[in-house]
Amino acid sequence: MVNNEMYALGSKRSVIRELFEYGKIRAKQLGADKVFDFSIGNPSVPAPNCVNETITALVQNMDSTLLHGYTSAQGDENVRRAIAENLNKRYSTSFAANNIYMTCGAAAGLAISIRALCCDGDEFVILAPYFPEYNVFIKAAGGTPVTVGFDESFQIDFDALRGAITKRTKAVIVNSPNNPSGVVYSKETIEKLAKLLSERAAEYAHPIYIIADEPYRELVYDDVEVSFIPSYHADTLVCYSFSKTLSLPGERIGYIAVNPQASDAENVYFAVMGAGRALGYICAPALFQRVVAECIEARPNTLAYKENRDLLFDGLKNIGFECVHPNGAFYLFVKALEQSAEAFSDKAKAFGLLLVPGEDFAASGWVRVAYCVSKDMILRAMPYFKQLYDSYTNQ
Repeated sequence: MVNNEMYALGSKRSVIRELFEYGKIRAKQLGADKVFDFSIGNPSVPAPNCVNETITALVQNMDSTLLHGYTSAQGDENVRRAIAENLNKRYSTSFAANNIYMTCGAAAGLAISIRALCCDGDEFVILAPYFPEYNVFIKAAGGTPVTVGFDESFQIDFDALRGAITKRTKAVIVNSPNNPSGVVYSKETIEKLAKLLSERAAEYAHPIYIIADEPYRELVYDDVEVSFIPSYHADTLVCYSFSKTLSLPGERIGYIAVNPQASDAENVYFAVMGAGRALGYICAPALFQRVVAECIEARPNTLAYKENRDLLFDGLKNIGFECVHPNGAFYLFVKALEQSAEAFSDKAKAFGLLLVPGEDFAASGWVRVAYCVSKDMILRAMPYFKQLYDSYTNQ
């Protein structure tokens, strides 16, 4: 016999992965030019030049047994120091190497952070719309997810949040820039959140943490700034990934940063190390630890993504679709033309359009469109979006 919960997770992919696999099958059947896959957040701009240059230099100049050998469980000390110093330079913080834990991307960072914090009976608040795997990570750690909705501007619904925080609340997961909406939480939103959590922490006599999920931190447009949450709320763990910043999603490299100003920072860091050990997430890929340390100052080509965003947003608005204007990440949230986004997404397939329904994001009635694709694909897809729209309005 196998674990039934694990069987359920393994036998049914996430809706995003289901669409992605469906798209590959349809491309083989119909031809790649007949399928417009907007399902998955796979960066479409190449990695910065420093990535390949660093890989080449490391392979040519570093002893291979050292290059490909184990690092410390929490990551190479020099790499962790480089990350800490970069954070301090950018945000005037006081991170040290022993506040940083190297991970296999942000997903591993989230799973570790939740496991490190979760005790019996703990609840974790997740702010809709959200990445669906949050539920998986929380339940796997033995916690209870509590969903809070969004307001009309896709910021936090604070009336709902106040009602959701109880003495059992251990943490709130914050994802800004947001997947799936592309919205960046304003400084005022972060300040308001920090104030509320500090008040409730004092009332309940225990910390309420923020787990900041930040794989899209560098992907912002129009001079929008992303608030660095540890600067506003001491009890914060940051889960970062280089997947989007350096276009390295398949290399699975990121880190957890435990705020040294947290009320029990040392204990939290040791718990992170213990959770990494318990989950088998130790010694993140050694080669790419060293690559990201050397490329820590590199930034993505946001101009290419901004051009795609504007092309898609303006094009769909001109057709008649209602869209949320994204200031970050590379996703556009579009209002479905019927109550069920799942039904709308299924109908879109007939036009070759693969759009992720919002039900799994706790945003019924919306679909996510990933614009980390070629400009040409967006242009070719527009007539089919128009046909999809007309199929509803001409009924």
